[in-house]
Amino acid sequence: MTTAKADLSEFEQKLVDKAVEAMERAYCKYSNFKVGAALVCEDGEIIIGANHENASYGATICAERSAVVTALTKGHRKFKMIAIATELEEPCSPCGICRQFLIEFGDYKVILGSSTSDQIIETTSYGLLPYAFTPKSLDDHEKETEERHHQSETKNGH
Repeated sequence: MTTAKADLSEFEQKLVDKAVEAMERAYCKYSNFKVGAALVCEDGEIIIGANHENASYGATICAERSAVVTALTKGHRKFKMIAIATELEEPCSPCGICRQFLIEFGDYKVILGSSTSDQIIETTSYGLLPYAFTPKSLDDHEKETEERHHQSETKNGH
């Protein structure tokens, strides 16, 4: 849902500001496309991240993953919300790898913002990646495999 920054709560507005501030720490000498993220952990701690590029493009890390990896290193595993900001007037969605990385930790609020406008897009990690492959997919696979194995044994008289 597209809205304006003024429509966010005071806390959410400050979170977008933190994501914008994190953009200034980006190392993006190849694309010059700064991205900042501010992640709210379950206990309320806010962890920032910025994108960091590399001459070997595949070694680049996005702002969202930078924030999440820092949070994981600090022992966090559950998140309430993340704000992500770029310089584009219309907020930009995370890349596919980041969408997959974010959804690994459940469904939580995602605020996409801009350093050059007051435009905001509000969604969730599930909203960014419908029909996602998640840890639940692996759990379901294990359960279904066990059920099929049990049915096969029962059918064959074992």
